[in-house]
Amino acid sequence: MTAQNEVTFRLTRCRRSVPRTRALAHAVLGEWGMSQDVLEVAELVLSELVTNALRVPVPSDRQVGVRIARPLEDGLLRLEVSDAGAGRPEVRAPGDEETGGRGLLLVEALAHRWGVEERAGGIGKTVWVELKAPDIVPEPVGREIAAAMVRPGYRLRARGEWRVVVSVRSEQCDAGYSAVVLGLDEGPALRVQAVEPLVVRQCEDVMSAAIQLEIAP
Repeated sequence: MTAQNEVTFRLTRCRRSVPRTRALAHAVLGEWGMSQDVLEVAELVLSELVTNALRVPVPSDRQVGVRIARPLEDGLLRLEVSDAGAGRPEVRAPGDEETGGRGLLLVEALAHRWGVEERAGGIGKTVWVELKAPDIVPEPVGREIAAAMVRPGYRLRARGEWRVVVSVRSEQCDAGYSAVVLGLDEGPALRVQAVEPLVVRQCEDVMSAAIQLEIAP
């Protein structure tokens, strides 16, 4: 699974959807560097929200939507679960003999804040929860440049991950176009056409002083 700032998926209305949600959330949040405590809370909150959404009386072909996002500020993790049902969920205080009805009570206790919004399409609702997650770092924003402009020291988005470029060389291909071979700090070298756009980051703003590689004519 590649790192990014949000992940969305849809669930069928069946019991397997709850453990599937937990597994997907665990994979996503683990990749984002989530602490174990916050990861466990996020899994629990999502499980409760998805369980509630699956209980909403709607046609069986209506799916449940899930979105997990890390905003660019505030150190918060946002969890959203959408369904096509009417009404708004409310926190209840069930009696001692009741076995259910405590899901939103638990969510309210664990959340930094939470709420309900109408879905953009006008059908159903989205229940959202924000959890404090100061250890989450947003996926870095990169810029797109031609492969021929990449130089050692750049951070390159390659094969779904950020890698540091440690070497650069150009070569002429039999097909008549120029290529660039980028040596990375991990994994095999990346060989691309010189004009191919690549997403890069830099430790310092050196774009104005970027070195134009010598490409064979």
